[in-house]
Amino acid sequence: MAARWWIMLIVLLVVALPLSLLAGQVWIDPFGPPVPGAVPILIDLRAPRVVLALVIGGGLGAAGAAMQGYLRNPLADPGLFGIAPLAALGAVLSFWTGTTVQGWTLPLFAFAGAGLAMALLVLIAGRGGDGGIGRGVTLFTLAGMMIASLAGALTSLVISLSPNPFALTEIVTWLMGALENRSWHDVAIAAPPTLIGVALLARIGPSLDALTLGDAAARSLGVEPARLHAAMVLGVGLVVGGGVAVAGIVGFVGLIVPHLVRPLTDHRPGTLIVPSALAGALLVLVADSACRVWPLTGGELRLGIALSLIGAPFFLMLLMRLRRDMA
Repeated sequence: MAARWWIMLIVLLVVALPLSLLAGQVWIDPFGPPVPGAVPILIDLRAPRVVLALVIGGGLGAAGAAMQGYLRNPLADPGLFGIAPLAALGAVLSFWTGTTVQGWTLPLFAFAGAGLAMALLVLIAGRGGDGGIGRGVTLFTLAGMMIASLAGALTSLVISLSPNPFALTEIVTWLMGALENRSWHDVAIAAPPTLIGVALLARIGPSLDALTLGDAAARSLGVEPARLHAAMVLGVGLVVGGGVAVAGIVGFVGLIVPHLVRPLTDHRPGTLIVPSALAGALLVLVADSACRVWPLTGGELRLGIALSLIGAPFFLMLLMRLRRDMA
């Protein structure tokens, strides 16, 4: 990636970060009259939310870039391949059982769901031969769709069996995805696994570059498929589990960001991971800031809904472009 694009991404983040701290239903003008309670608002409410937006967006951007390189599929995304839905199912089970009051069970269940989804994907469509992942991307995609469908059905079942209206409301609201009313405790839950996951995915970047030459060539260059599988399972599982544990389902970031950044790089999967993390952090930060200032009766627009409104048309446009290229 050219140095000027790195600098541009960093500058945009530096500009967006203080603006996000100032934006909200209560605008804080640093050059205007003092706002009552401005310091607690900034430190206790908005600062953790800004940090979570950067962490979650960066993690999802990196995970999307890594999955697209691993599968050699431009449509790859943790949400589209069942990882986020199964992580959400795990978190929903913690709501359903009433164990979320203990604080650590929700992230534990979410991490377990994300890890299980990736493990199932590798088990069902394990990499082998020169055909890529198992018998190819089609098998991997079908496996992901199966996992997502099963996770969605089980989540609906858990909702229908909700023990009380309060639990039902909590589950449905949380599934929409949001960073509203998050605290430094949530940052402590999401940041460590996400940062570890991003570092792990960045570390396997050279192996993803080698895969573009074919499995046989990658093995000749020292790539060990089993180790690469394990790194993908652990890296994406940590990133998605950490995000789902504190924010619910935040979709389309891993799909959109790599496509926006790829033209600015040399198109090697390994060089795309870190720029996608930066761009993902910027996208979620800007989207969450817009959610805070968007006029909406009875609350604010949910982050998951806002990103879906952006991501769905982008996904459709991408499909149309792929269809045109295949014609």
